[in-house]
Parts: sequence; structure tokens; C-alpha cells
Amino acid sequence: MKIKLVAVLLTLISLTGCATSYQGIAYTGGYSETRLDENVFRVSFKGNAYTSRERAADFALLRSAELTLENGYTHFVIIDAEDYSKVSTYTTPTTSNTTASAYGSGNYIYGSATTTTTGGETHNISKPRRSNVIMLFKHKPQGTFSYNADFLKRELRKKYGIVDE
Repeated sequence: MKIKLVAVLLTLISLTGCATSYQGIAYTGGYSETRLDENVFRVSFKGNAYTSRERAADFALLRSAELTLENGYTHFVIIDAEDYSKVSTYTTPTTSNTTASAYGSGNYIYGSATTTTTGGETHNISKPRRSNVIMLFKHKPQGTFSYNADFLKRELRKKYGIVDE
């Protein structure tokens, strides 16, 4: 029984011990996208509790750059953005252990007992989320800030050590 419990705990730790990697949406988080129009997408990235807000924002940008290039465009503009965190709490279970000793003398019994309680700690868990609505362009649009998709893709992949498939 204890071996199974340890195996389960080790598996959970290995799954949750690292920040969310750059991947399509999965159990530990990742990116997803929804096409809203011919050249408009909503791109989202969901991180786990080990993912920084910066990493979530960068991975949403990276997926935006990749979508731009995959669809034959060169630049994109963020026309709406949402940056938030999913917050939850977890309280560890409590365990109490009592030790006692007793001795007798004549018609009397003397003793003492000590109870130790552990657990019951509450932990706040924050999982960063980023969502961008982007518009894609065949050429750099004039009069507004835009991202160069090829440049951004190269830079963010280099920053996080992501190798091209």
C-alpha cells in the first residue's frame, strides 16, 4: 500500500514539478487557438502553478507568430488581450498521533498523553493565463504597431531553448 502511494506521489510531482512547456493544450497546460475570421485568431496559453506570467505571455506570442507564418502572413497586431490567473487553494489533510504512558502504584494509575497534529496548511495556487486576439497581415501595416512574426518566432524559441520540429 505504501509503495503504491509513493509511486502515485512521485508521478504527480514529476508531472507538476516544472513550468508548462511549449505544447498544445494538455493536462499540464499549453496553447490553443480559435479562428474568428479569415485573418483573425484568438490565441490562448494556460500555464501551471510553476509557470511565470512572463512565460505565459511569451508562449501566447510565440503561438501567434507561428499561426501568422503557417497561414501565409508576415505580421500580426494584437487587437485585444486578456492577462489573468486561475487561483485555487489546497489544504493538506490533518493527521493526529497520540502517545501515552501509564504506570501503576497500589490502587492508583498515573499517566500522561501527548497528541501531535500535523497538516492543515492552506496553499494558494496561481496558474497564469494569457489570451490574445490577433489580426494577421501580408505586409507590415502602416500607422500601428505590429509584430514581425518570423523575427519574434526566432527570438522566443531562442530565449526558451525550443528547437524547430
